[in-house]
Amino acid sequence: MPEPASTTDPEAGAEGATSGECFHCGLPVPVGADYRVTIDGAEQSMCCPGCQAVAQAIVDSGLTDYYRHRTAKARNAGELIPDALAELDLYDRESIQRSFVAVDEDDVREAALILEGITCAACVWLSERHVRGLDGVLDFQVNYATHRARVRWDASRIALSDILRAIAAIGYRAHPFDPGQQESLYKRERGAALRRLAVAGLGTMQVMMLAVALYAGHQYGMDAQMERFLRWVSLLLATPVVFYAGWPFFTSAWRDLKSRRAGMDVPVSLAVASTWGASAWATATGGGEVYFESATMFVFFLLTSRFLEMGVRHRAGQAVEAVGRLLPAAATRITAEGAEETVPVSDLAPGDRVRVRPGDPVPADGEVVSGHSATDESLLTGESQPVPRGEGDEVIGGSVNRDSPLEVAVRRVGPDTVVAGIQRLLDRAQSEKPAVARMAERGTGVFVLLILGLALVAGGAWTWAVDIATGFWVAVAVLVASCPCALALATPVAITASVGALTRLGLLTTRGHALDGLAGATRVLFDKTGTLTRGEPAVTETVAFRGSSDHARAVAAALEAGSSHPLGRALAAAGPAITPAVEALTNRPGLGVTGRVDGVEYWLGSPDFIRAGSPGGRDTEALEAAVAANPAATPVALADADGVRALFLLADTLREDAAATIAALRARGLAVGIVSGDSPATVAAVAERLGIDDHRGGLDPAGKLAAVRDYQARGERVAVVGDGVNDAPVLAGADVSVAMARATELAHASADLILQGDRLPALAEAVDRARATHRVIRQNIAWALGYNLIALPVAAAGWLTPWLAALGMSLSSLIVVTNALRLSGGDGRQE
Repeated sequence: MPEPASTTDPEAGAEGATSGECFHCGLPVPVGADYRVTIDGAEQSMCCPGCQAVAQAIVDSGLTDYYRHRTAKARNAGELIPDALAELDLYDRESIQRSFVAVDEDDVREAALILEGITCAACVWLSERHVRGLDGVLDFQVNYATHRARVRWDASRIALSDILRAIAAIGYRAHPFDPGQQESLYKRERGAALRRLAVAGLGTMQVMMLAVALYAGHQYGMDAQMERFLRWVSLLLATPVVFYAGWPFFTSAWRDLKSRRAGMDVPVSLAVASTWGASAWATATGGGEVYFESATMFVFFLLTSRFLEMGVRHRAGQAVEAVGRLLPAAATRITAEGAEETVPVSDLAPGDRVRVRPGDPVPADGEVVSGHSATDESLLTGESQPVPRGEGDEVIGGSVNRDSPLEVAVRRVGPDTVVAGIQRLLDRAQSEKPAVARMAERGTGVFVLLILGLALVAGGAWTWAVDIATGFWVAVAVLVASCPCALALATPVAITASVGALTRLGLLTTRGHALDGLAGATRVLFDKTGTLTRGEPAVTETVAFRGSSDHARAVAAALEAGSSHPLGRALAAAGPAITPAVEALTNRPGLGVTGRVDGVEYWLGSPDFIRAGSPGGRDTEALEAAVAANPAATPVALADADGVRALFLLADTLREDAAATIAALRARGLAVGIVSGDSPATVAAVAERLGIDDHRGGLDPAGKLAAVRDYQARGERVAVVGDGVNDAPVLAGADVSVAMARATELAHASADLILQGDRLPALAEAVDRARATHRVIRQNIAWALGYNLIALPVAAAGWLTPWLAALGMSLSSLIVVTNALRLSGGDGRQE
């Protein structure tokens, strides 16, 4: 128990220590010792280098509240470091890093982090610049849309805990990405934003009604006592709007100022605080004008914009988490004694053996050591057909076992799996900033400094020439006039109007920049399976070698009746409604089926199955010739004891509107191509039917993203249309992306637009709408900039009072909104 002499008054905080005592631990300071740390602006004495180092770490990490709120000084090693710092050291343990850190050569490590406290692009710029300056950090990128960061560091030069402390030192909190913690963070953030928005909305409505009464009183006359009463009520209503709802703007501005950077929240905070403060002073003294409605309106509009932005950001943040859901939570591990035990997937290690039952996802990347089956890898590779897997074949974690049990030896777990690789690709693609974002980051500080400088110069000049009251209101008028409400509304209002029109066309917009990207696109790249094609195989041709085609289809439909395999369903659908009875039906997983129909035994399956298993598979020259003549189709043969009877050619069928859509896009000056995970021969056949010269097949997620980057490096702006998890990285990396309605949730989360009803012609109509939106946005920006160029010098000249500046800003916003509403109707081709 610490002695009473070492007790620090909680109210006194970190004011000082008893003479001769260490401020950190309370022990006596040795004679001649000179270990000092500046805490909350006061220099405090320490007893030893250890206390000095710990105290300095606490200060550098922004945790000086530890000293303000402690009730006693630490006397033992376990109490020397507050919990917040001790927790960071846990992340340096190998056992903990194994679940979220990928290790490259030479001990270079990479991890995904969540950053709390990010509010604007300036926060991203500050955190990236600060962390990249640390010795040992190789790269640090923050995705503003998701508030996720990806850090690469040399573990021999810097520890992860040191990186987390450096982030805490500039006012943010970072921790390893965890889906459960991220969801909790999203809920807290959304709840706080809704409360602030509700207070701002209710308060602004009431203050605006009182402002109308006050303006009318100025015009037509009002009793002085009533005017005073309305002013005090306005002050009462505006105060919670400014200091509760608007508090995030003040904290963000303070963080920027502490970091010696001028962000956009600095002039916003000054304008809101100045307007409220001057109005409160005028209310208290009974003189001057009040502009409470301007202060509350600023807060409400800005909060609304950020709340809508937060919703999009949260959906984007769940995209990478959705990839992880492909892996199951538990796996059936086979012990050394041959018994089975259920364990968490996170406990698996290379060398373990797991049993994967039919219908279950494979828990980790591995190799089949026992069993034969087929795995559905469409969510990961884009391949539409289940892939046969047997002993010695590799399986991908997240793929689904379709037919028979498999015993799999685990080869890769955690960050080394294919699913983790897709996560990193998606993360990297989302965090890379477009040129316009980088330009905005560079120009924000200059723009803000110009506004602040103009307000200071104008206010100072009028103070010197007339009086301080005049100078103050001129400075406020400059800040109010410079508030970029019209400029901020120029893009989102136009996009909102177009989004409604696009929804009626069957396109749902998930990100605000989608229309701008679509308007500037020069090339459209389509995935094949599920996009240009239906994504389900169908019998396109029946080649009968003996007997009739109808009889062959009836036998095949009978053998595949009730099959869950896509090829089996296609053969069953191609036959008659009533099929003959089947006896002794035997399923050969991954190969085919056998059975007796009308007393005759048939073999139905791949050509290899017919050659190896059917007595009539000896004479297959005609079969092989027919297969070779149709390389893009999937062959299924029917044979009996006398030989091959028929060959069924199955292929993914084109959408009826695919050709018309390609022609419509080309008519609008867009180049068209295909990037697909299907075989090059299959992709080439589809491209030939659609008249597309540019096509690439056999691409994995990284290959698709590389193809997009290749076009972008040539100066093209690329639009991508896809539908699978394997399309998520390329959808995120494209300039603009479209997901089909029946696509996976991850594709929806990664895409900028979702095509409802899978109606491809809506893409061409969307291009028209996007180009019209782009024109209106340019018009709105030109008007908003023109207004500021006129209003700022007029305000600085003293010809524009704050209430006229607020009125002018409102009229400017109204003009922008009215112009944008033209996009809500028409055919998208208006000028």
